[in-house]
Amino acid sequence: MKQGADDPELETEPIARESQPIVQDLPGYEIDKVIGRGGMGEVVAAFDQGMEREVAIKRIRAKPTDDVLRRFVREAKVQARLDHPAIVPVHELGHDAAGNPYFTMKRLAGHTLADALDRGEPAQRLLSAFVDVCFAIDLAHERGIVHRDLKPSNVMLGNYGDVYVIDWGVARILGARRASAPVIPGAIAYDDSLSPDATASGTLLGTPGYIAPEQMKGNSAGPEADVYSLGAILFEILAAEPLHPHGKQAFASTLARPVDSPARRNPERAIAPELDAACVAALAEEPEDRISARELAERVQRYLDGDRDLEHRKALASDQLAHAREALADPARRDEAAQAASRALALDPESRDAANLIAQMILEPPKTLPPDLVASLEAEEQRLNRQRSRIAMFAFLALWLFAPVILVFQHVRDMRGFIALFVGATLMAALSWHNARTGRASIWLLMLGNFIFAFLFMRLTGSFVLGCALVCGQSLVLAERNKAWALALWTVVTLCLPIVLEYFGVMQRTWWMTPQGMLTNGALIDTTRERDVIFLTLGQTTLAVVVGFFALSTSRARVEAQRKAHIQAWHLQQLIPRGRR
Repeated sequence: MKQGADDPELETEPIARESQPIVQDLPGYEIDKVIGRGGMGEVVAAFDQGMEREVAIKRIRAKPTDDVLRRFVREAKVQARLDHPAIVPVHELGHDAAGNPYFTMKRLAGHTLADALDRGEPAQRLLSAFVDVCFAIDLAHERGIVHRDLKPSNVMLGNYGDVYVIDWGVARILGARRASAPVIPGAIAYDDSLSPDATASGTLLGTPGYIAPEQMKGNSAGPEADVYSLGAILFEILAAEPLHPHGKQAFASTLARPVDSPARRNPERAIAPELDAACVAALAEEPEDRISARELAERVQRYLDGDRDLEHRKALASDQLAHAREALADPARRDEAAQAASRALALDPESRDAANLIAQMILEPPKTLPPDLVASLEAEEQRLNRQRSRIAMFAFLALWLFAPVILVFQHVRDMRGFIALFVGATLMAALSWHNARTGRASIWLLMLGNFIFAFLFMRLTGSFVLGCALVCGQSLVLAERNKAWALALWTVVTLCLPIVLEYFGVMQRTWWMTPQGMLTNGALIDTTRERDVIFLTLGQTTLAVVVGFFALSTSRARVEAQRKAHIQAWHLQQLIPRGRR
């Protein structure tokens, strides 16, 4: 925790032995550990024995020059003059036995606003603390004091809801006060009066990235410079990133682009227009165009209290709606249109035009889908392919469970056909496993594999009844990925080709006609079948085709419903800022 010390970033070398604090022991205080350290001084925790309370003591760290002494005492008096709840109260300004000054103040417990921003604490609490900071700076301006180094690391957030602006070491005094003389005998003589700032022209004080552009140009810093720093802090709270980059790039960024809008910089944060406008007003390039610290505080407080500039919001909603309609004309910008329409509805919840435009985008898919949506649909199709392929893999492997049953309870006359069937089932399971991994499947390879499997199955069980049932089941799967003519052709060929080849003697028959006119099926497994081959062939083929067409129509309806639901879900997702999806 840093309390009232100069910026640690100014200290670039380790503390040498001779630069240890020259103020060691102070009567009436028990000195504890160091809690903050800067270029010319450090802050230590201490116990005030007289008042029996915890305090913080700031003391000079190195051998002081007249300028160091003057700046040190000046800081204490500036801080003591500002009696505000958000400014650390100074209890005592004194001198040790050697005449070196120190001052005691309230001991703080908490963390800096910079730490809070790094941790991503809720913006609501940070905005509330920011209001306290603005009022504290407004008081300082009324007392003729400019802080000149406002930044998140100089704002303390206490553990009990308290807020403090710290480090007034480079503050500028705009008006003279009565000079004071040393009151401690033996104290080092120096001018400790609160005289107007005498900083040489061109001297740059403050932290680049937060100081105003006129300070960058070497001009004197007035209250407006503090307002610019407050605007930079508010920008960081709203946009979750600094207004200007830190380091050397801050100089060029401040001079080239001193003003920016947090809502434009980070539109995904859904920044309230009232806060965005207040921030931009505080960052005006010309000092006279900036609002005061008090007005900035009041604007933010009005937002926190729930007050909204409805007319301003409606104007912004109208602009967003026009932008949404313009983007909607380009399929590639459909997501941009959805986000603009969403912002329009958020700004003006009673806008029917914005609500209708959002409903139109959700319920009426475009003829040409945007690339992001096409990619999303392809990804969803791959997911479904993986799911279907996994199911098919387990279905083919499950056939092995029936192998012992067939061998025990059925008379298998052709073991080569039996083995070929199970080898085919294993190969189809392997193909399904490959498709489940890649999410892609070749429809022609699937049709060929299922044809071969059905062919081997009908050689084992006969070309009728069970073969028809198998083909019907296969058509339910192939209907997911096929066209009507292809599915019909596959069904006819798969069912009829084995029967035709058997009829003309190309392959051994699994059926024949008995003198009694009965068709017996069972060249490989002994069973009996119907007596009319042609009737059975046409009947089971017609049945399989009908089942296939029914599966195809059902599949198409389901796929189209899934597609529409996915497109609607995609459009709904576009209403959410990208960073929150």
